[in-house]
Amino acid sequence: MLVLPPKLTHDEAPACLYMLQQGLAGKTDTSTVVDASALAQFDSSALAVLLECRRESSALGRGFAVKGLPPRLRELASLYGVAGLLPAAP
Repeated sequence: MLVLPPKLTHDEAPACLYMLQQGLAGKTDTSTVVDASALAQFDSSALAVLLECRRESSALGRGFAVKGLPPRLRELASLYGVAGLLPAAP
C-alpha cells in the first residue's frame, strides 16, 4: 500500500508524486491502493497527484483505489467531476 503524507499541497506535490511513482515501480500487485487517511492539510494538488498515480497504475495494467480519502477531498473531487476516478478501497 502506498501512503500519502499529512500535508499535500502544491509545494509537496512533485516530491509526493515521485515517491508514489517509485512505490508503483517496486510493486507487482494487480491493484494499487493509496492510503490517504493521514492527509490533514491539502489542496487540489492532492487530487492531481492521485489522478496521476491512477493513470500510471492503469498504464501498468493495475486496478486503483484510495483508502481513507478525507471527506473534504472527496467533496472537491465531486466538484471537479473526478470522484468516480478515485474509488474507495475496501
